[in-house]
Amino acid sequence: MAVDVLAGHRGELSGFGTVLDHLRWWWLPPAVLVEAVSVVAFAGVQWRLLRAGGLDPPVAPLVGITLASQAITNSLPGGPALAAVYGFRWYRRLGADDEIAGWALVGTGVAAALSLALLAAIGLVLATEEGASLDLVPVVAGVLVAALAAGALFVYERPLAVAVRWTVRMSHRLVGRPRGDLEVQIERIVSRVTVVRLDWRKAGAVVGWGLANWLGDCACFAFSFLVVGAGIPWKGLLLAYGAGQLAANLPITPGGLGAVEGSITIALAYFGGAHASTVDAVLIYRLISFWAELVVGWMAWGWGAVALRRGRWPRQVRSPALEVSR
Repeated sequence: MAVDVLAGHRGELSGFGTVLDHLRWWWLPPAVLVEAVSVVAFAGVQWRLLRAGGLDPPVAPLVGITLASQAITNSLPGGPALAAVYGFRWYRRLGADDEIAGWALVGTGVAAALSLALLAAIGLVLATEEGASLDLVPVVAGVLVAALAAGALFVYERPLAVAVRWTVRMSHRLVGRPRGDLEVQIERIVSRVTVVRLDWRKAGAVVGWGLANWLGDCACFAFSFLVVGAGIPWKGLLLAYGAGQLAANLPITPGGLGAVEGSITIALAYFGGAHASTVDAVLIYRLISFWAELVVGWMAWGWGAVALRRGRWPRQVRSPALEVSR
């Protein structure tokens, strides 16, 4: 149930009472503003990808899709899978065919992972000595290499075909799936991922929107320190934020850095930040970037449902399975 999923985050709410007494409320609007910019930037990633597929989608629905998908991901069992289906269907309603919708969905995930890894790498460069002593160098470097490899597979057809062929054959050998003619299955996957080819300029624009998304969210975190009356711990801020988000968003992270809140707090405390103010800032940041977005996200989902009911968008779209056929 959604209540069970959200119950795992209720510990965050228990600390708000002690934080509210000494807030500098005038810093809240800038924090909310840059978080809104982050959401719009992530919608920009999807807009760029759909534009590359030959569409001209309106921005407002993409922002709503972004917010609703975040709410679904963060509050429902199996949230990421449900959010993927939700986004896929809305891409179809915006005019994408099955191939373009699936390609944009995969591309959005690749762009988010790559831009986050790049941000963490930039933070690592800015705090090399501290990062090395925290053993974050191999973690960030490993994730960056993996993200770059995924981006290369998304752009270049030849290495993609090699990777898909190896993955499909290993899957068939280990679990017996997919069934049928493996060469047909391999060709089908490659054709879906390569339905649109991005040149370097377009790929750079997509990654740039992805970086804007993470930088806006990081700026919200930075403003959260001002909200609680503390100075922004610039030393190591970007690295601590990037490492925490890698822990939260990339299950391939080696070593399991833990929850985003704990990772950021521990890292910033190491860099010299006051533990109490860091904890307070993390609470404010989560209030804006998780709990407030959760409410707004479900409102966006409701807006979409009402738009469907009023016939603004087609209610039913042809949406075959997102997996390779069995």
